[in-house]
Amino acid sequence: MGVIKLDHVLKKNKGDIEKNGVLSDETPVKNDQDQESESGTSTDDYERGVWARKLEFIFSVIGYSVGVGNIWRFPYLVMQNGGGAFLIPYFIFLFFCGVPLFFLELCLGQFSGTSSLFVWKICPLFKGLGYLMIVVSFVYCWYYIMVLVWVLVYLFNSFMPELPWEKCGHEWNTPNCRGINAHHGNIDLGNCTDFCPFSDNVTSVPSPIPGLNLSMAFTVTPSKEFWQLGVLQKSSGLEEFGMIRWHLAVALVVAWVLIFLCLMKGIKSSGKVVYVTALLPYVLLTVFLVRGVTLPGALDGILFYITPKFDKLLDFQVWLEAGIQVFYSLGPAWGGLITMASYNKFHNNCLRDSIICTAADGFTSFYGGFVIFSVIGFMAKEAGKSVEEIATSGPGLALVVYPEAITKLPVSHLWAVLFFIMLLSLGIDSQFGVFETMSSGITDAFPKLRKKKIFLTAALCFVICILDLPFTAAGGIYLYQLVDWYFAAFCVLLTSFLECFIVGWMYGADRFSRDIQMMLGHPPPTYMRICWCFITPVIMLTTFLLTLFQYAPPTYDGYTYSSSARVMGFILACIPIIPIPVCMIWEIIHAKGTLIERLKFLIKPAADWGPRVKKYKDTYSLEDSQEMTSFLDTVKQNLLGTSKHDHL
Repeated sequence: MGVIKLDHVLKKNKGDIEKNGVLSDETPVKNDQDQESESGTSTDDYERGVWARKLEFIFSVIGYSVGVGNIWRFPYLVMQNGGGAFLIPYFIFLFFCGVPLFFLELCLGQFSGTSSLFVWKICPLFKGLGYLMIVVSFVYCWYYIMVLVWVLVYLFNSFMPELPWEKCGHEWNTPNCRGINAHHGNIDLGNCTDFCPFSDNVTSVPSPIPGLNLSMAFTVTPSKEFWQLGVLQKSSGLEEFGMIRWHLAVALVVAWVLIFLCLMKGIKSSGKVVYVTALLPYVLLTVFLVRGVTLPGALDGILFYITPKFDKLLDFQVWLEAGIQVFYSLGPAWGGLITMASYNKFHNNCLRDSIICTAADGFTSFYGGFVIFSVIGFMAKEAGKSVEEIATSGPGLALVVYPEAITKLPVSHLWAVLFFIMLLSLGIDSQFGVFETMSSGITDAFPKLRKKKIFLTAALCFVICILDLPFTAAGGIYLYQLVDWYFAAFCVLLTSFLECFIVGWMYGADRFSRDIQMMLGHPPPTYMRICWCFITPVIMLTTFLLTLFQYAPPTYDGYTYSSSARVMGFILACIPIIPIPVCMIWEIIHAKGTLIERLKFLIKPAADWGPRVKKYKDTYSLEDSQEMTSFLDTVKQNLLGTSKHDHL
């Protein structure tokens, strides 16, 4: 069993399509290049638009999947969960969960040629999934932009004569601020004159205990105070929300202007931008790696990162962490993959694209770990502490620890500029996919707006920018943490389970495989069918239930959220799910017949479901050609296909 051998597939031209919309056994197929230039397709088949070049789609999807989380979360998870041993469960989940979900969504979008809002006419009973994805994308755009805002603030300050997170003595610093002189082991008080705790006008004093890093033992580093008091200017909590911090508000406007300029013409403009934003991070990561491995202590950090601790594999939590990381890193169930694939040509080889993009995501995560831990090893050696004590996760790694390390490098301004440009490139790509999910959904619902794409993009950017202002207030970081903690915790895992259930069992993995054969010239591998029907949905459902069971209230920097804030978080987590039951009830009410007849009707594809290419759609049948005599027959057909159409 396996994928049909390509040398038996890539030889001849496509023949006729059978009435049920499937290639017959005798139907020859063309190679990928011939398929792309097939004369049977017309411009009407791609009236929504199409990628100018295949690379634009590849880079867009890679940019969508690879984000700042690959840099500030994955390396920390590897370190915390068994070092190199963590890669075993990570790549197992990537193979059995990440790749099948990725491929499934690319196929849905490419076959139907519609955005995530309307693709679920494949099963009208679950039409609400489309609205769920729009809501999820909207909320993601709403709060994720703050990552770009913070990076822009750091990037701007990187051009200052002195890096503001390098020394104490600024207006935001407190008496607890201590810097460390990387070459002499001294505590650096900057240019402080008002609150020097040792003596007047003293700029540095020896550490009283050799090897003890006072800046991390019981004091606060300049980089941490710059982040908390200089950039965020945070309050004590949500209860003290405070006023807008105007430097953040200005950066917010700049961030949305950048998004608008990149997306104002949809894929026509973003497809050109990704040549820079998708490739630049890899160039800069390599530059940082070359510099990092030359630092003293870098090898200690790298060895700590990759040394396997196989006993950790007995801990179920390690496997859970690996599964969650794969899922949230690749980004299925958000709607972005379906939307971007909907602009592909019908015969594009999306199976190959899935493998390339998921491999790129996993490679970037692993590669980025070497960059991060080479520098963390250097910091640990300079501070006289262990790597584990220095390492952290989340914004604290990218906006506190790494900037502090940059101050210890020669030509620190240059390294700071390069580092934050890299983060900006990683963050802005991830925003492209979710924003396009919203705008494409709107233009699919109102096709006349396609000619006014610039105005639609500008309107969306303006509205979300206004709604973002609370995040720029003194208590904005607490709101951000609350939204990030609850927003996608439940609904996205549930959505992935429903995707597999709908495609694998309601629509039928066998029928879906025949649709894929129409596009690619061959059915998907058997392992894909097994994953769609069993392995992937079981993993998603198990992860969803365990997440519900283990979920703990959020905290931030010692602040504990009140009961009312946690309730608000749970409400936010439930909002995206609401369209599913609402649309389900709406469809049942407006269908005809008894309740059972209505349900049977609604689990079948809608009348306008089918391939996007007209010459195939004209002969495409929505009726399943196989009569199911038993559950075992259904399972066999979904997993192995029918003898008439089985090329495996």
